[in-house]
Amino acid sequence: MKQKDFHIYLTGQERNQVIQYLIELKNSLIVQGKYTDAVDDVLIKITKARKKHIAVRYI
Repeated sequence: MKQKDFHIYLTGQERNQVIQYLIELKNSLIVQGKYTDAVDDVLIKITKARKKHIAVRYI
């Protein structure tokens, strides 16, 4: 079964906030003694994702 691809468009500020929240989540999981593999994977995907500039038009 083929996995669905999801795309999310974030501004620079939103991207920085997501990265900051993921780092906070990772730190709290470390304190609790839980695995952080899933958070690490998402962090890597977000930081390595290429940036695409799109034009937003409000009607």
